[in-house]
Amino acid sequence: MKFGVNSLIWTAGFDAVHLSLLGKVKRMGFDGVEIARFSFDRFPAGRIRRALADEGLECTFCSALTERTSLVSDNARLRDKARDFLKRGIETAAELGTRVFAGPFCAPVGLLVGRRRTADEWKRAVEGLQSLGGALDACGVTLAIEPLNRFETYFLNTAADARRLCEDVGHPRIGVLFDTFHANIEERDLAGAIRELGPFLSHVHACENDRGAPGSGHIPWRAVSQALRAVAYDGWIVIESFGSNIPEIAAAACIWRDLADKPEAIAEEGLAFLKSAFL
Repeated sequence: MKFGVNSLIWTAGFDAVHLSLLGKVKRMGFDGVEIARFSFDRFPAGRIRRALADEGLECTFCSALTERTSLVSDNARLRDKARDFLKRGIETAAELGTRVFAGPFCAPVGLLVGRRRTADEWKRAVEGLQSLGGALDACGVTLAIEPLNRFETYFLNTAADARRLCEDVGHPRIGVLFDTFHANIEERDLAGAIRELGPFLSHVHACENDRGAPGSGHIPWRAVSQALRAVAYDGWIVIESFGSNIPEIAAAACIWRDLADKPEAIAEEGLAFLKSAFL
């Protein structure tokens, strides 16, 4: 397994001005950084890739759909924009040199419509994801779809549904991002959910139940570690938390208090714990 940390701890949009963070991440002992971007315009992927190589780091890439983009909408224009956005994200991931592009990529984050999803929405999500197969193959990238908790989306909440979505899409480069924070809310058994995903598990976010440092809360990490070994997962374990001093991230993730004395503490303490639990 490889250990990474998400750039959302420090910034809402990683760019060239944040390259100094890479040395910090390396000194902490991580294998790589998960770069978060919600717009790909004027993103210096090539420069960042070279800087990563200079530090001896790898990366993964993540993003999310917003209200202006949706694969499940009945508005064809929004579906087209979502497909275009995801295709650009896949291409950008390839430019960065990563094989993983992860995030909630079906419905906009935070969209709650007061009902459960419909069969038509499911069908549109399947068709939208299938349309990305050519780009995924051409770029050598895997799309890791993230189920979110019920307070952040109505569309995809559980590992079982995420696996069914992958089965319906039927493309080998469409997999699932398992996030322990969301699963802590939605799954009755985190280890069982991981086993349910099996070969569809493509990426893992290691988050404590309150978004703090892994190991500081009540996530059953021993059971999670055993389940990952049982399904022969050997990909990335990425600490994902959010800086409470970043207004747009704090608002989106409902972070209304400091999760640690400083952002680095979540990364440093979390990494030490994860290495003891997973290696």
